[in-house]
Amino acid sequence: QVQLVESGGGLVQPGGSLRLSCAASGSIFSANAMGWYRQAPGKQREFLASISTTASPYYKPSVKGRFTISRDNARNTVYLQMNSLQPEDTAVYYCNRLPRAWDWGKGTLVTVSS
Repeated sequence: QVQLVESGGGLVQPGGSLRLSCAASGSIFSANAMGWYRQAPGKQREFLASISTTASPYYKPSVKGRFTISRDNARNTVYLQMNSLQPEDTAVYYCNRLPRAWDWGKGTLVTVSS
């Protein structure tokens, strides 16, 4: 089973930026579309962005223009560059395969606060 390890979260001030990483174990990473999700306290997990095997991105409208998804198949890693962060972006961020998810990783916490 593939293991997903998210990293790069932290505390950032409103308007700031973070770059999240998600490393996947195993050699099948490049054959799968990947996505980023987040779960805010007391809310359901929500989809944010996806990237196809050919690196074609798709974004939830609410994050389009602020977030950028990318992938490095040689490193089995998918990234999420997040700019202009706001307090409502505070959440635990996860990555996973699309459309059929692997086991979820622990996520990485992003806190946007002054």
